[in-house]
Amino acid sequence: MNYKHLHYFLQVAEAGSVARASELLHLTPQTVSGQIQLLEDRLGSPLFARSGRRLVLTDTGRMVLDYAKDIFAMGAELEAAVRERTTRGRALEFRVGVADAVPKAIAYHLVEPAFAVEDVRIVCREWKLEQLLAELALHKLDLVIADAPIPSSVSVRAFSHRLGSSGLQFFASAALRLKHAGDFPGCLDGAPVLMPGEDSAVGQRLRAWFQSQGVRPRVVGEFDDSALIQEFGRRSIGFFAAPGVIADEVEAQFGVQRVGVAEGVEEDFFAISVERRITHPCVVAITQTARNEFFQAADQADAMAPARRRQAA
Repeated sequence: MNYKHLHYFLQVAEAGSVARASELLHLTPQTVSGQIQLLEDRLGSPLFARSGRRLVLTDTGRMVLDYAKDIFAMGAELEAAVRERTTRGRALEFRVGVADAVPKAIAYHLVEPAFAVEDVRIVCREWKLEQLLAELALHKLDLVIADAPIPSSVSVRAFSHRLGSSGLQFFASAALRLKHAGDFPGCLDGAPVLMPGEDSAVGQRLRAWFQSQGVRPRVVGEFDDSALIQEFGRRSIGFFAAPGVIADEVEAQFGVQRVGVAEGVEEDFFAISVERRITHPCVVAITQTARNEFFQAADQADAMAPARRRQAA
């Protein structure tokens, strides 16, 4: 079997069309179609069938897809293991993608331990999660840091490793807090609020929390990029939420003040890689530090929050 043909088949199956796969592979559609035809001839069975203008997998195609995902996932693990061994003694390149919904301060704390790996050179990209996962599938990234596991709608052979979670706190500028005084969360009723996008996991949790608290804030803006939320919040446009583990940094950097804790609402963070077992030294450093140090501090901060509120009262 020619495994290059199998790779082309996998790209078409995941992209949903020959045209899209050919763009990702930088080949003509005719070339991709021809290579898949050779694979079908080798296996003796069609892998795709037409349904209108769409390509759909046959029963054999679905079986071959499962095998192809396993084959290339193992190949990626092999490549990572060999790269780690052969790059000792010279610079190790670590390519990490950060989803734009992840707060910049969180991203810094999660990626920073990788710099402790000897002779490492880090290349960091920021983009939407779906695009980063596509880059990961093509082995252009070693790791993706996100605020959610791999979406079920994304057909990428990768593994979500949970790093930890942090409770959410609300912040506001002094001027905005003065204008909307009162106890939290009642002060949010009718107040301007800056929110993560509707599709984000934390955005959905916050909306459910508002309903459970019986408050109806006035959503004046929705943002995919957490940095934009904080920047507009700094300028008194609205209240906003951020992970409690970086509360001190948010206050210092943006000149805002804590308003209250969204009890029961947490934001999760994940390291997504093609490795089933984590072996890349930079990924090992990131996951161990996140789980054993950084998010341990988040748990302690969340546990102390009720006592701080009682003292403030």
